[in-house]
This record gives sequence, C-alpha cells and structure tokens, in this order.
Amino acid sequence: MNGALKRYRIMAYAVGIGLILLVVVAVPLKYWAGVPEVAKVVGQVHGALYILYLVAVLDLFRRARLSPLSLLAMVAAGFLPGLAFFVERRITATVVERRAPRPEPPSQGPGQETSTTRAPSTTTATTTPPGSGGRRRSS
Repeated sequence: MNGALKRYRIMAYAVGIGLILLVVVAVPLKYWAGVPEVAKVVGQVHGALYILYLVAVLDLFRRARLSPLSLLAMVAAGFLPGLAFFVERRITATVVERRAPRPEPPSQGPGQETSTTRAPSTTTATTTPPGSGGRRRSS
C-alpha cells in the first residue's frame, strides 16, 4: 500500500499545482491579456494529469478500503483549486493511521490484578448460629 499512497500523493500535488496554474495564471492571461495559448497548453496538461490522478485515486481507494465519501472528496479535489492539498493531507493521515500497529495492552505479571477482576460484593451474608441446624433464630 506504500506505493499506492506515494503515487496518490505525487499525483495530488501535480494536479493541485496544475489547477492553480490554470486558474491563477492561464485563464487570466487568456481573458485579460489575449494570450489563449497558455490556457490551452496548461488546460491540456491538467486534463492529462487529472486522468492519471484518477487512476492513482482508484488504486488507493481499493487498496486502503477507503469510504465512498473519501473517494468523492479525492475526485472533487481535481476541480477546486487548493482542495487537492487539503484532501491529500486528510487521506494520507487516514491511511497512515489505519496501517499503524495497534498498541498492545500492558502485560500483567503473576499475582497482579487485571481490569477484569470483580469488585468485592457489597451485600452482607446472613449466617446461622452454630449448632442451630441451619435454622435462623427469630428475634
């Protein structure tokens, strides 16, 4: 799963940077400066990177058994500028947390109490006086 996570992270950053370049640099150049060539090139590069990103997303989704909501967030990350970086951090943290070994409870030595021992009973036992043959005395 390390390889799938690494591929996803690289593609998330590439798509995130490509989308920011497209929105912040290429589109303003196209409409304000009359230079449509930059938007055409950056748009095509972003589109190709996004397709590769989706392959990496699906691979990680399958291997890490992520939720459908995580899949939706990863797919949307290629459409909104800046979202790719946020989603990448959240998904990476989720995957790393899932694969981390769970700590074992501390071992108990012989003669030590464990948390599964019962608490002493609070009820009082009624005893019969010796020699009464099991009958209780009435008072």
